[in-house]
Amino acid sequence: MLTAATLGMTCYGLYSLGTGLLDLFGASRLDLLANVGLIILGAMLVLAGLLVRVGLPGSLALALAALFGLQSLALHNAGYLYGQIAPEPQIARGLFATVLVALAYFGRGSDDPA
Repeated sequence: MLTAATLGMTCYGLYSLGTGLLDLFGASRLDLLANVGLIILGAMLVLAGLLVRVGLPGSLALALAALFGLQSLALHNAGYLYGQIAPEPQIARGLFATVLVALAYFGRGSDDPA
């Protein structure tokens, strides 16, 4: 379970980091601070995912902070880009973050070597 949480957090963090970089140096549809926030929070989530796998104390809190930040930026970006916020993608993103945190939390106690 811990490996799945780590891979999910790392992939989600890399996706956010890449999206921020592409928008910053590409089409630039978002504000500068929104792109920088995506890049920083994506890198923070990648780091948190790796630290969760190692079992460092406080790493789950770091992952939660990054996931909450990415959720708030998703709400901002949806409102900014589309003029409205569709609830379905936001709920799906929140459920995905909840599953990642639950996998990391409940996977800490297992003695799974993988």
